[in-house]
Amino acid sequence: MPQPDRRFFTSSAVSSFISGSAFSASRVIGANDKIRLGFIGMGNRGDQNIDAFLPHKDIDFAAVCDLWKPYRDFSRDKLGKKGRLIEGILDTDDYRRVLDEKNVDAVVVSTPDHWHALQTIEGCSAGKDVYCEKPLSLTIGEGRAMVNAARKHQRIVQVGLQRRSSEFMREACQRVREGEIGRVTVARAFHIQNEMPLGIGKPADENPPEGLDWDRWLGPAPKVPYNKNRTFYRFRWFFDQSGGQLTNQGVHYLNIIHWALGQDSPTAVTALGGNFAVEDNREIPDTMEVCWTYPGGTLVTFSQFNASSFPVGRLGAEVELRGTKGACFISSSGYEIVPDPMPFGEFPVANPLKRDAGKEWRSKKSTPVKPFTGKGKSDTADHTRNFLDCIRSRKTPNADVEVGHRDTSAAILGNLAYRSQKLLLWDGKAETITNEPSLNQKLRYKYRAPHLFPE
Repeated sequence: MPQPDRRFFTSSAVSSFISGSAFSASRVIGANDKIRLGFIGMGNRGDQNIDAFLPHKDIDFAAVCDLWKPYRDFSRDKLGKKGRLIEGILDTDDYRRVLDEKNVDAVVVSTPDHWHALQTIEGCSAGKDVYCEKPLSLTIGEGRAMVNAARKHQRIVQVGLQRRSSEFMREACQRVREGEIGRVTVARAFHIQNEMPLGIGKPADENPPEGLDWDRWLGPAPKVPYNKNRTFYRFRWFFDQSGGQLTNQGVHYLNIIHWALGQDSPTAVTALGGNFAVEDNREIPDTMEVCWTYPGGTLVTFSQFNASSFPVGRLGAEVELRGTKGACFISSSGYEIVPDPMPFGEFPVANPLKRDAGKEWRSKKSTPVKPFTGKGKSDTADHTRNFLDCIRSRKTPNADVEVGHRDTSAAILGNLAYRSQKLLLWDGKAETITNEPSLNQKLRYKYRAPHLFPE
């Protein structure tokens, strides 16, 4: 994701800003009014989100915001070439100016993960609806505070889990949830790419480039020396700014698995892995296996293999759900339901007097599931359309902040299990680790002064 705009808050500055820009600042949007959007974070994902909103003619691009001026310039140039650069567009490196702008109805937050909570919560407090990129938060405590802010200020908050607005994904998950493939006992997801041998490299710490305010970029995160791998796009490889590929890609897959199972919270999680092969300065593992259990008896796994790219699963599926009657394999462009023939009778007793018993058992099977293949697309533009429609209707969006919080929480718990090397038992209702209570302090972290952790 892109490089955000950031500025330090003192507690007094925060309170005066919120009190001066609160819910009352939001306007009623008429059927013929354009929705005016402010974009916070204009790097990789921010630029992609510009593309995802461009097809919609009922919006104005009212603000672009990023600490890195070349990104803002690129965005303005793109909007100009598309005929969408409006006169008076706000161009700033301070996201608070976007939130304080009465000419902005909603904001699109595409900054690194460690900024999502503050910018979303302050956006809600300022009366803005918010489209926040996934993962929703860096910690579970932040995520719950984001949900609370959205509810308190009656804001539409859509999380960038665009698969939730895909018709074929909805259809696949509904068929699984309604029992078409039987009882689902295993769900698997994968992130596989070979990054050997150099990965993201090993650059030395250095002075930040001219024009990049490193202190503001870090914001609430711990103060560390500038390293180019901690900034543009590659911040995902470091735990102070991100949860790695488990929260970057894994949250997408957990979202689909939760949807298909009709669940939103695991009961236990454990994880193993490490930096086994890739020679770079990353903190996240290059190889990891995370295992969760869910109510009703389902084992869910996420396999991150970044030192080998041989495919797993069937036909490049990102998610597979294995039921007692069949399986469902889901990719970004379609899904397939495959029958799993069920044998008649009990498993035979192996014995030397009747060696053909096993053969007979295997040959007599029923096939209660019909094969099916569904095709479609998972387009962020459909997801942004849903967000805009919900701004007008005030209906709950497809990837509501509570949904995004639950999906992100499962991934964050996987990282906690990996880093602690523990089996964690989770009370999803209380959002508490029950068997390792000392780890509950990891559900939040101490923001770097003068930032304050959102309550």
